[in-house]
Amino acid sequence: MKTFAEVIEYLYARLPMFTRDGASAINPAVDKTLLFCQALGNPQDKFKSVHIAGTNGKGSTSHMLASVLASSGLKTGLYTSPHLVDFRERIRINGAMIPEQVVVDFINENLGLIEEIQPSFFEVTVALAFDYFAKEKVDIAVIEVGLGGRLDSTNIIHPELCIITNIGMDHMDILGNTLAEIAAEKAGIIKANVPVVISERQEEIEHVFIEKASESHSEIIFAEDRYQLNQVERKQTGLHVSVQNLDTRVNHIWHLDLSGSYQKKNILGVLTAIDQLRFQGYQINDDQVSYALSNVQDSTGLRGRWETLSVSPWIICDTGHNEDGIKEVIQNLSTLNFSKLHFIIGAMKDKDLSHILPQLPKQAIYYFTSPNMPRAMKAGDLAGLGHSFGLEGEAHNSVEDAYKSALTSYEDGELIFIGGSTFVVAEILTNHF
Repeated sequence: MKTFAEVIEYLYARLPMFTRDGASAINPAVDKTLLFCQALGNPQDKFKSVHIAGTNGKGSTSHMLASVLASSGLKTGLYTSPHLVDFRERIRINGAMIPEQVVVDFINENLGLIEEIQPSFFEVTVALAFDYFAKEKVDIAVIEVGLGGRLDSTNIIHPELCIITNIGMDHMDILGNTLAEIAAEKAGIIKANVPVVISERQEEIEHVFIEKASESHSEIIFAEDRYQLNQVERKQTGLHVSVQNLDTRVNHIWHLDLSGSYQKKNILGVLTAIDQLRFQGYQINDDQVSYALSNVQDSTGLRGRWETLSVSPWIICDTGHNEDGIKEVIQNLSTLNFSKLHFIIGAMKDKDLSHILPQLPKQAIYYFTSPNMPRAMKAGDLAGLGHSFGLEGEAHNSVEDAYKSALTSYEDGELIFIGGSTFVVAEILTNHF
């Protein structure tokens, strides 16, 4: 394969892929990743890392922390998933995406190994990221878990620090049917003698993390025991958050260029993680933190987190796609002033929508649609479910048709919101923004 396009087509077409195929694409073990990385010389052991898991917030947390580390002068790797527009979004160093030629060379050099081991799309991507970070000699890499934690392909690293954000009801067919079961899978990233930061205290499941940390002889730090959020003010350019250090009683105002209301939960975990890294010897000053938090999108390329795509027409998108994520979307919408809401929505057919659709505002006009992938729920089926919960609107055969219809109906003072699925947002970003 000579071109990047050929390599990407090979990866998409030949390898099992969760975002396309669902649970059947998941290998419930890390054995293939270990085999692959052993053949590469165990690159995961050649750089320092921070490992981040959680149902919601792990992507934003990963990008904020990567921005802080890079701003402090460290050559910082960042591995996240899924991508929205370009495959290379998954693998970055100091914000720059992995070069196309590096991807092409890696696949060609390891084609025999891939055919022999038969890894999934995600397992190949993890091995590629670790190999790239090792060869580029990053000072530290921020590694976001793909799904779960205990059996996730990324869970072969031995990090400096673990972070677990929010636990919510998502991927129950894979991770478990209760919060405690899901939390146990996320807690699987906790390693012996490695400190773990819990970004959001959830009383009904905190014992899961405490017990796992005790077994692993790992210090556990709940962010809410270290920092208190006193005030949040939404600005046109993001959020102003006033945070008090509970040890020093010092208040600090941080400006975040990520404007979703859920960042008020993520920021406490990020600040606590920074303190832990400082304790380990990393030189990170407040000026660097301040700059990094106000420039996350520019420094890391993060997109799709309560992102304003256009002012006229007014268009906002968000990738929140589970119960807690949708709650935050509704919370954000409640802070805005608009005369009518046009809501473009799609979902995956393996998603339990019984706890999501009832939350959505009934006064909106819905454009039910289906992303262009086999795992997507048909627009007609989604519309039928939506109608059963009092959501009014029509089904559209494609995301593009839904978007055009919303634009046609839009008038000044109204809002078009795009969400329900990462892949609906991805199609809009790919084709229009």
